[in-house]
Amino acid sequence: MTAFDSLTGLSVGDAFGAQFFAMENRHLLLDEAAVPSAPWPWTDDTEMACNLLDVLQRHGQVERDALATAFADRYDPYRGYGPGTVVLLRGLRNGEAWRTAATAQFGGQGSMGNGAAMRVAPLGAYYPGDLERVALEAAASAVVTHAHPEGIAGAIAVAVAASYAARGDASGLIEAVLSHTPPGKVHDGIRRAADLFGRTREEVAYELGNGSRVLAHDTVPFCIWAAARHLTDYEQAVRGCVAVGGDIDTTAAITGGIVAAHTGVDGIPRAWREAREPLPDWLTP
Repeated sequence: MTAFDSLTGLSVGDAFGAQFFAMENRHLLLDEAAVPSAPWPWTDDTEMACNLLDVLQRHGQVERDALATAFADRYDPYRGYGPGTVVLLRGLRNGEAWRTAATAQFGGQGSMGNGAAMRVAPLGAYYPGDLERVALEAAASAVVTHAHPEGIAGAIAVAVAASYAARGDASGLIEAVLSHTPPGKVHDGIRRAADLFGRTREEVAYELGNGSRVLAHDTVPFCIWAAARHLTDYEQAVRGCVAVGGDIDTTAAITGGIVAAHTGVDGIPRAWREAREPLPDWLTP
């Protein structure tokens, strides 16, 4: 499958999940067959993923200066960016170097948020099966905005999952991710996810987190579990993210990007693809 398949899965998951934050759609959370009314606008998850794929297509790799420029130049404040990212991107627009801006966040620790993970699945699909390369490129894509080791680890885990899924394997995904994710809280959460494979999504979200803290280690392990558990069923995987609440658009984007790397766009309901807001016209499929 292609990186654009993964991006489609990411963006549809993002747009679908985001609809449940609207007050008029909250009642739909009680109906697992419900589909919000179209159109479905996407959020910062998709905007940043589009920028990342565009840089990959133009440079053949993660060119960090180009990625920082793309993030800053195409930043739309109405897409739901977190406050830390808003400050960072405004700094980049004003000429601050990404190396300085990213490492200065959170008292010099850098961000351990889930933002680097939410956008990275298409990168994994861009290098299907090349897990070593993917881990390096994912780390390079993360440090532009998320300099904390946990933020970087979250991006590596998601990209490796998408790369593994894109080569067609439907088993062994969690083990492959664990073998490439650096030690830390993200790695520990994914290891715990492997032990919870037969549990319900509610139990797993309770144990691992559902992104409500907007941190990599509170978000990525559940998404890896959801994707591995439903790797051949895009709708079930994404609906599971919505059902457990939390940072719904981001968990649905991450999970959707991984699953679509395996199923391709044909695995995504056509009505969902048509409901999603069109992707930017500057991005080439």
